[in-house]
Amino acid sequence: MSIEKHETSLQALQDIRSMMEKSARFLSLSGWSGVWAGCTAVAGSVIAYNWMHQGMPGGDESYNARVCKFVSLAAVVFVVALLGGFYFTWRKARQQGGSVWNAASRRMVVQIAIPLLAGGIFALQFLMNDHIQYIAPACLAFYGLALINGSKYTLSDIKYLGLCEVVLGCVCLFFPGNSLAFWCVGFGVLHILYGIIMWNKYDKNIGKAGA
Repeated sequence: MSIEKHETSLQALQDIRSMMEKSARFLSLSGWSGVWAGCTAVAGSVIAYNWMHQGMPGGDESYNARVCKFVSLAAVVFVVALLGGFYFTWRKARQQGGSVWNAASRRMVVQIAIPLLAGGIFALQFLMNDHIQYIAPACLAFYGLALINGSKYTLSDIKYLGLCEVVLGCVCLFFPGNSLAFWCVGFGVLHILYGIIMWNKYDKNIGKAGA
């Protein structure tokens, strides 16, 4: 009887711990979100590469017009990646019977948004002063810091992706002629690898568990 009570107490403690973790952390980030974001970034990098090395439409365009096209491309890639990531995360949250927008996800968004906003200001200033070579390193480094900052309120594994992004951004500083390649690796390849790892670790058994 005492053994049964002990096991019941342990189970109760595990349930309480699980509930506290769910309330403190947003655990519905989907591995497919990372794969989607990575594939979107790779596609955007391929388009940018073609523009740079095969000539953009309208060869007589001014420098400012071309910069606007690249900025527009980056904005489209960001929006498409964000929308896809939100969809896959929403789907996972629904499968788990949870909500995408709760106290934990709000805290996570705030913690991620602060470094991202700072990075955006740096990138904008570099762009306005024609220091194009520093945009990719700044974006990678500040994005990595954002992931590290937000990892306190979501899956802790995201911290390692953030560390890789920061390191890649710092290395990119010393290879300014390869900024697009670093961008593709950081926002594309690393996201795809991260997404596959997270899917295998957290997502692949969700459907089976609910069956």
